[in-house]
Amino acid sequence: MSRRLVVLTDRTQVPDGRSLRDVLAAAADGGLRTVLLREVDLPDDERAEVADHARSCGLEVVAAHRPVAGCAGLHLPARSSLPEAATRWGRSCHDRADLLRAAADGAWWATLSPYATTPSKPGHGPPLPAAAFASAPLPVFALGGITPENAAGARAAGAWGVAVMGAVMRADDPAAVVAALLREAG
Repeated sequence: MSRRLVVLTDRTQVPDGRSLRDVLAAAADGGLRTVLLREVDLPDDERAEVADHARSCGLEVVAAHRPVAGCAGLHLPARSSLPEAATRWGRSCHDRADLLRAAADGAWWATLSPYATTPSKPGHGPPLPAAAFASAPLPVFALGGITPENAAGARAAGAWGVAVMGAVMRADDPAAVVAALLREAG
């Protein structure tokens, strides 16, 4: 992932009257360039349709958990096996040991969570200390409870970028939230 902001999808958080496609289009209009396609409960053909739509909005798409044709990379759970085919890949991490393992395994990036208390995953935590994001062995995206109000703090703590799900998925105006995150995350 080449940008300092990545948005993770979760269609279950999208408000009634709007679709995940609507949110992705609005986020792209707000300046988003990279999306991490979760929706791991969907069949592969439906995930591929979402990825195609995101790409049609000008977004780079990284698939979570399992590959999706045409995606720019793969994001793996903390304890998963390495990808079989050579690809750009990252890993979800929850502590320093996870980060060191991801770097040793050849990950290009990692998410580190939780940065803050998050409504998307009640009870997930406690939030990591700011020092957890400093001097990481690979580019780290702070994840969990990231908002425009704390994105700059995550970067100041040492995160290379920020990864956001709920603040964008639940937003009344996803484009405005993305634009604010980009201003704050650099």
